[in-house]
Amino acid sequence: MPVRLSDDILLKVEKPARYTGHEWNMIRKDPASVDMRFAFCFPDTYEVGMSNLGMKILYHLMNERADTYCERVFAPWTDMEEKMRLAGIPLFALETRDPIVLFDMVGFTLQYEMSYTNILNMLDLAGIPILAKERGENFPLLCAGGPCAFNPEPLAPIFDFFFIGEAEEAILEIIDVYLNCKRSKKSKHELLNALSRVEGVYVPELFDAEHASADSSTIVKVRKRSVRSLDGAFFPDRIIVPNIGIVHDRVMLEIFRGCTRGCRFCQAGFIYRPVRERSAEKLADLAGRLIANTGYDEVSLSSLSTSDYSSLETLAAILAERFESQRVSLSLPSLRIDSFSAGLMEKVKIVRKSGITFAPEAGTQRLRDVINKGVSEEDLLSSAKIAFEGGWNNIKLYFMIGLPTETDEDIKGIADLARKVAGVFYAIPGDRRRNALNITISIATFVPKPHTPFQWEPQAGFEQLMHKIAIIKASTRTKYINLNWHDPKLSIMEGVFARGDRRVCDVLIKAWGKGCRFDGWDEHFNYDMWMSAFTDCNIDPAFYTERFREIGGVMPWSHIDSGVSEKYLIEERVKAYKGERTADCRTACAGCGISRFSECG
Repeated sequence: MPVRLSDDILLKVEKPARYTGHEWNMIRKDPASVDMRFAFCFPDTYEVGMSNLGMKILYHLMNERADTYCERVFAPWTDMEEKMRLAGIPLFALETRDPIVLFDMVGFTLQYEMSYTNILNMLDLAGIPILAKERGENFPLLCAGGPCAFNPEPLAPIFDFFFIGEAEEAILEIIDVYLNCKRSKKSKHELLNALSRVEGVYVPELFDAEHASADSSTIVKVRKRSVRSLDGAFFPDRIIVPNIGIVHDRVMLEIFRGCTRGCRFCQAGFIYRPVRERSAEKLADLAGRLIANTGYDEVSLSSLSTSDYSSLETLAAILAERFESQRVSLSLPSLRIDSFSAGLMEKVKIVRKSGITFAPEAGTQRLRDVINKGVSEEDLLSSAKIAFEGGWNNIKLYFMIGLPTETDEDIKGIADLARKVAGVFYAIPGDRRRNALNITISIATFVPKPHTPFQWEPQAGFEQLMHKIAIIKASTRTKYINLNWHDPKLSIMEGVFARGDRRVCDVLIKAWGKGCRFDGWDEHFNYDMWMSAFTDCNIDPAFYTERFREIGGVMPWSHIDSGVSEKYLIEERVKAYKGERTADCRTACAGCGISRFSECG
């Protein structure tokens, strides 16, 4: 029976359109006409979830099947949660408003560790037991995927299975296996055994975590799935147009997947290898159809490093020429400092100028070499000059603190670099006072992530991080520099769950029980409440964050095969401590091991 949302409820919450559905291009099906109902859950608000490209792709892909109905589910904001609990309204899907406890499969995308308490909260609102061992045959099958699934262990007691890697092909295989078992009236255990034979599927109940941690030779690895050709992969030519503004409210074109740069801190750069590109012709065709089917007036070219796309100048020229008359603008996030050009800048600003962000990551060349960033101070100043001469006066510079081998001199280098960028602005001939300069320094905390060369490194503690921030604050007291930073306490919690094992699931459940939810939102994150949960569970968070991990030792994620060999990660760590760079993969193959998945681009 569909949930009924009364006006009394909707008119008393902050954004009613988060919960009403009925957007343009929403998929409508008769639930009675399908064999499989899939609830695609995003453990954050509607505005965040509707901006996720992976959700757009898989939602429309699954709904291409006549036998399957995929519906969307988002975490209700705290005001709506209160109304739902008071009225006894269970968590429901937007398309039909049916409670998700009635669905065949409930899938969560794991994009950020600090959304984990929202998963628990959503399950509780749905009336679905949190622990897998407490769910019998009559509950939906729970699954999860996404980048955080590359260390599934902190959530292993909760989910029936995880999917590791890229899901465009595998999700259809998973649905086929599910439907075959459903028709054959197989038990849940038999179904999970069948699913475990799908490449990329990890079933926690079939894995002995304690035994594996004692003897690495017993580990049977789950190999990630990787789409071989993006031109041949599914990509929707229509997407849902929200009734309210969302974080990324535009057409998003994924131009390529993966990265060849090898930044040693970047998990995405390793787990999404190898690089695969979509052709400019395919992208231009998709852009035309998406604009026609949505009415959007902005196209964003999406990838880990947009300016590394081999046909970027060609594609930008095609899109600019084709859509300028329609006043459709082009957005290029993820631009690298060493490949920013005047020609590219001109294409971007034809319709409207957006902000420009450059990511030096570290304040000195020494530290940039340690992390294999591959850009120089000259690259940054040259790119800044191009931007300033093109009419920009707002630039954001993105840095990380807490990186391996970092010193106070490296931290001071952040402010020094910002001042040099300002010097470029004021050195350009003409009256610069009319266009006041605004440089924003954005500081994030380094979190060592699984499947990277820094996965063994200790994470900087709170006092260390605050010391580093104080140095930057003292060095950036000028009218043209604005400074903002990510809460170090939040990064510490992220570090615990990024490299945690099954034991931290107890802490997660305890913290949620105390009231933790929407931890990624500053107004809701409660560090003291989290620390209380750790104390109750007799677990020290520093064990997971500040401890150096044994090289070659068994990690909680050792049974997950990202495609990059551990031997290569160790070699990269050694080179980091020597300050040695590794060339771009397109220049020379470094032998990371990913070539066994497909040819490297």
